[in-house]
Amino acid sequence: MVILNSKSKEEDLVLTVRNLSYKDRVLFDELEFVLEKGKWTSLMGISGIGKTTILRLIAGLASEFSSGTSIVHSRKISGELAYMSQVDLLFPWLNVLDNVTLGARLRGEEGSKDRALELLRSVGLYANAADMPSSLSVGMRQRVALARTLMEDRPFILMDEPFSSLDSLTKVRLQDLAAEMLQDKTVLLVTHDPLEAYRLSDSIYVLSGQPACLDSTIKPAGAPPRMIENSEVLQGQAELLARLSKAEAP
Repeated sequence: MVILNSKSKEEDLVLTVRNLSYKDRVLFDELEFVLEKGKWTSLMGISGIGKTTILRLIAGLASEFSSGTSIVHSRKISGELAYMSQVDLLFPWLNVLDNVTLGARLRGEEGSKDRALELLRSVGLYANAADMPSSLSVGMRQRVALARTLMEDRPFILMDEPFSSLDSLTKVRLQDLAAEMLQDKTVLLVTHDPLEAYRLSDSIYVLSGQPACLDSTIKPAGAPPRMIENSEVLQGQAELLARLSKAEAP
């Protein structure tokens, strides 16, 4: 059972996962964590532990758990979500502007073109509005994906390793841009990168064991995005690596 508890949009979102199994394997049992309103929360753990499953449960996309599993929301949040994945998922037959405005156009929203162009200006791609995805670099495509996520203007943002395919310099730049442009959103970030988690997060959870459980919450000092050369950031990265190294294989 998955329960999302929140009495109003003004409160934090509490996620509770109980007795969730897949192919006779118990993934989660009495797992609970908090998504603070307007903050970034990172979820870490070894591959296969269930991080993406949690995102998919929140988004209502985990159809493989429909048999014998109840997914209960105390209030509907499916219409308040935007999802940014590791793969940009741009439609190759649409240009940059049309990719960004697709959702708004399908909903019949007026003024979507002007707003999308402003977002593309914000991510440094205004001049590329008419370009096709095939002509863009990986970093540019991810900036288009970020603009598309922002175009949805949802209070909850789910991010599944959105920067993992980028080179180090582009990754840092896009992390900074995302932190700036999503600063008022409630963000849940799944990542394997301890430095990324420590730079961007207000809270960090590490999943380990079988069934998966949570270690104590890490609360980095200062406001994100934190500078890479900051000694506290480097120490935090080391501590996260140490926690991850202790995680048991699922």
